[in-house]
Amino acid sequence: MNFQSKGKPLSDSGLEQICDTLGVGGAEVWAVLSVETRGFGFLENRKPRILFERHIFHRRTDGAFDQENPNISNSAPGAYSGGPAEYARLEAAMQLNTQAALESASWGIGQVMGFNYAVAGYADVNVMVDAMVADEDSQILAMAHFIKGNNLATAMQRKNWEAFARGYNGPAFRKNDYDVRLAAAHARFRVALPNLGLRTAQAALLFLGFDPGPVDGVRGRRTRSGLVQFQERFGLNQSGELDQATEQALSQAAFGD
Repeated sequence: MNFQSKGKPLSDSGLEQICDTLGVGGAEVWAVLSVETRGFGFLENRKPRILFERHIFHRRTDGAFDQENPNISNSAPGAYSGGPAEYARLEAAMQLNTQAALESASWGIGQVMGFNYAVAGYADVNVMVDAMVADEDSQILAMAHFIKGNNLATAMQRKNWEAFARGYNGPAFRKNDYDVRLAAAHARFRVALPNLGLRTAQAALLFLGFDPGPVDGVRGRRTRSGLVQFQERFGLNQSGELDQATEQALSQAAFGD
């Protein structure tokens, strides 16, 4: 199964669609995104960000693989590798049971579990994974459907982060202070929202090997440094600014646009 794509970042229309679907503003959306995935749904290798949950795989296979594969199938959560290494765990599980493996990972910018494919708007988990691989617009729409399908939109609209965290992250949400972190993130994004154009440029820099720092739509020292390096490599004016020529060159180099 091919998990790699161009890694197209969130567009203005994609963000507008989720806001309209949920009846919320950008600050509420970004609060959830930043807590779930630090605000970006792809890894540097252009695969969707995932987390493989061995205890979910255990449940979906009735523990059939526990004895020989405790890091992949176990009644207790754990053995996370993080980042790109999560794909090694996923692919090992796929060798045992492909469907259960895909259903046992959380996917993309909203970290929607694969077994939630129906409420996320998909006919089966394979269709959902294809969408998660395609682009962030698809990832965020799956998150919107999950939120709406689980009657969490009202909590989001009311900024009731405790109720939202309980529904989105489960009854153990307090263990990781999800509600506290959501409230703090929302307060931050009420002041200023990410710049999607800059965020797309940061994603392009990341994919091309120029370290921009976090893909967060906020200009910082590392983003400027990455822009300068890209401009030098491509014979552009080394201003460190995202001017029109730099933006066009980045889009062409990273996404073929």
